[in-house]
Amino acid sequence: MFSLGIYLICIFAIDSPLCNCTYPQNQKGYHQQAYVQGSHVRGATKQQNARFAVNQQSQVSQARSYAPQFSQQQMAQPEYAPEGQANGPLIVLPKYYSNANEEKGQEHWDYENISLKWSIPDPYEIMQKIGRGKFSEVFKGIDTRDKKDCVIKILKPVKKKKIKREIKILQNLKGGPNIIALLDIVKDPQSRIPSLVFELVKNTDYKVLYPTFTVHDIKYYMFQLLRAINYCHSKGIMHRDVKPHNVMIDHESKSLKLIDWGLAEFYHPGQEYSVRVATRYYKSPELLVDMKYYDYSMDIWSVGCMFAGLIFKREPFFYGQDNYDQLVKIAKVLGTDGLFAYTNKYNIEIPPAYNEILGVHNRKLWSHYITPDNHHLVSEEAVDLLDKMLRYDHIERITALDAMRHPYFEEVRPQRIR
Repeated sequence: MFSLGIYLICIFAIDSPLCNCTYPQNQKGYHQQAYVQGSHVRGATKQQNARFAVNQQSQVSQARSYAPQFSQQQMAQPEYAPEGQANGPLIVLPKYYSNANEEKGQEHWDYENISLKWSIPDPYEIMQKIGRGKFSEVFKGIDTRDKKDCVIKILKPVKKKKIKREIKILQNLKGGPNIIALLDIVKDPQSRIPSLVFELVKNTDYKVLYPTFTVHDIKYYMFQLLRAINYCHSKGIMHRDVKPHNVMIDHESKSLKLIDWGLAEFYHPGQEYSVRVATRYYKSPELLVDMKYYDYSMDIWSVGCMFAGLIFKREPFFYGQDNYDQLVKIAKVLGTDGLFAYTNKYNIEIPPAYNEILGVHNRKLWSHYITPDNHHLVSEEAVDLLDKMLRYDHIERITALDAMRHPYFEEVRPQRIR
């Protein structure tokens, strides 16, 4: 066990890749707040070829909500613009929370202009390394002031705005159901290496835990995951990397936490987003065909992939060898007719790389994946929910809020959500 501050100084002294933190100065704002004029979006990046098909008057949802903050849901009613009106991709607003960020104001989503108050790393000591990722290394640590265990995420060199984005999102989600808690942000004065300090969550490797799940376990944890997803969506935030590795489960205490918000982003209608997000097996079809005008529904696809893996005992459910093969694996289940109908509807050109590998496939029935080993986990209600999650057309996917009200969760759903 050694001091976090000393560790940061040491890796700075030996010129570790971790310490080459030449963070750029504040760059021009990434987001441009979009507004609707006619059937087009103004102010969004490269939006001139996009059609913005939406009923401009938001309607207040009459749907029941599971918490007071959702009692006045803003629902966008999608309407498709006449065919041939534009050549770019069709944009349709999500059912819920389409204007969440605009309603909360610029202070809620403008992470580039926030001023961060960094603590010094001295109170924290590193105990052991517990993980690493593309953008960070993760350690189990301890806060010497109260002797409480914690998780210390030491960030690798990335753009300053990416760090600000992750911190702002975590601050906005503080106290939300099943969201990992950010306890502190620290930066060593000498090395200038930033670290994020989180609550420590006990976790069992999903490869060990998932095969032991009962029907009740699957219902319970999927519902808890949807609570976290719905909460972040209600705050105008897409997680963009939902997968088993980022869902911490302490089975003994029946607790779940959604972690790793490094790829999360604020949703603005008509905004172009990078498709280089999410992990391959959980990438939604829109990412795989370079559809940049996606929304919260991409997270639902990822949840659906996890759900399919659980009930069919096949994790990952879509097992592509690369991003191109990933779409092929999806097409072999959902069929190519549905894929072409989706791309035609939204004026999406399928990348040429698929010409030689996609082939022609009929849609398979979900019953095709029922085996003697998993049949006890699969019910009519489970298949119905899964089918509503794994849709090519992102606007047709069930929302997290509506999924929580699905009959599949009847036995685990609190009374207030019914």
